[in-house]
Amino acid sequence: MASRIAVITGANRERGLGFATAIALAERGLRVIATGRDRAQVEALLAPARARGLDLVAEQLDVGDDASVEGLFARLDREHAGRIDVLVNNAGGIFPGGDTLHVASSTMLAAFDTNALGPLRMAQRAVPRMLAANYGRIVNVGTGMAGLGEMNGGSPAYRVSKTALNAVTRVVHAELRGDVKINSVCPGWVQTDMGGRNATRTIAEGIEGIVWAATLPSEGPSGEFFRDGERIAW
Repeated sequence: MASRIAVITGANRERGLGFATAIALAERGLRVIATGRDRAQVEALLAPARARGLDLVAEQLDVGDDASVEGLFARLDREHAGRIDVLVNNAGGIFPGGDTLHVASSTMLAAFDTNALGPLRMAQRAVPRMLAANYGRIVNVGTGMAGLGEMNGGSPAYRVSKTALNAVTRVVHAELRGDVKINSVCPGWVQTDMGGRNATRTIAEGIEGIVWAATLPSEGPSGEFFRDGERIAW
C-alpha cells in the first residue's frame, strides 16, 4: 500500500474515528489526505504524527457543500495527478431532534445531506478516477443502528440517513468494475467524542474494521455491510 493515496473525511477530532483512521493508514505507508471543515484544526492534529515522519496532508472539506467537494478534487488533480486510491467516508453527525413523530423535517434533511449525500458526492468524483486506475477502496462508515434487522425507535435522523448510506453503498457497487470496491462498515459503539466515554469499544477497536475494508486485497468483498470484518445484515 506504500504508493497509495487515501482521503479521509471528518478527520478533525482527536478522539474521532477519522483522525485515528488517518494515522493508522499513514502508519501502513499510505499518503493520507485528512480533511475537515476547519483545515487549521486538522493541521494542528496532524502535526505530532507528521513530526515522526508520517505522510499526512491536511485539507479543507465540507461534504455537504458541492463547491467544497469540487475544490478538494481539483486540488487532487493539480497536486496528486488525480490519484485517489482509498476513500473513507467518515464525516457525519447524529442530528438529535426528538422522537420519530416529532422530529423536524429540516433535521431529517440536514442529516440526509451530510450522512448520505455527502458520501455520494465524494463517490461520484472518486469512482471515475479509481476506475481509470483500476484500483479503489471506498469505505462508508455506517452503524448497526441503520440495519433494518436491528431498527428501533429513537435518533430517527441518524438512523434513516445512515440507512440511506447503506443504499448508496449498494447502488454505487452495482456500477463498479475491476479492482474497485465499496463497503459499509459499522465500527460499533466507540469511545469517541460522538460515542462518549461510556461506549463499549476503544477507538483502536472501532477503526480496525475500517482499516481492514480500506486495505482489502483484490479478492476481497464489495457491496456488503461489515462489523469486525464479518458480514452483518442490512
